[in-house]
Amino acid sequence: MRGWLHRPADAHGAGLVLAHGAGGNADALVLVEMATAFADAGWTVLRCDLPFRQERPTGPPHRGHADHDRAGLRNAVAALRALAPGRLVLGGHSYGGRQASILAAETPGLADALLLLSYPLHPPQRPRELRTAHFPALTTPAVFVQGTRDPFATVPELEAARRLIPAPTTLMAAEGAAHDLAAGAHGRARVTALAEEALAALRRLLASEGARA
Repeated sequence: MRGWLHRPADAHGAGLVLAHGAGGNADALVLVEMATAFADAGWTVLRCDLPFRQERPTGPPHRGHADHDRAGLRNAVAALRALAPGRLVLGGHSYGGRQASILAAETPGLADALLLLSYPLHPPQRPRELRTAHFPALTTPAVFVQGTRDPFATVPELEAARRLIPAPTTLMAAEGAAHDLAAGAHGRARVTALAEEALAALRRLLASEGARA
């Protein structure tokens, strides 16, 4: 596991693990801004480089080796739990979020909630190739954040897909945003605002699950 840790000035025990997309690394603007906003709210945040990115600085994930990336995410969760003993949220951008959701489906209880930024529901212009096979096994509450101009999933497509998930989910639409969520003159401010909304949505989900327990 390799990553960058955000330690809040006033930690309250909650933790967040964030992984990057297929073309980036842990320094992606969307991850940095999300991590900063959560840390400002008292969360301990770990931005991690997935194993494929640790092996080479550029290029996409290795075909057929996504399980190695999920093993890296599992290690990141274990590392953060040693520092943040409270509720733990696992997530990431695009490919990183997808692998986080698959790992959560494979290992119920690994995380208390998911934060899925720009979930890559299907390849661009191939809407029938849905990446939802694990959704019916996903029992971890999830917050989706999706741009309205994202070619990997329209908001209506994701609305329909998340009904396959038996756990509570929330979908936040980022008006005018593309797949990276942070492009344009106001990208940084947009991500900061989205982080605040996502934090509020996660708190509601976690409070609801706590009440059920």
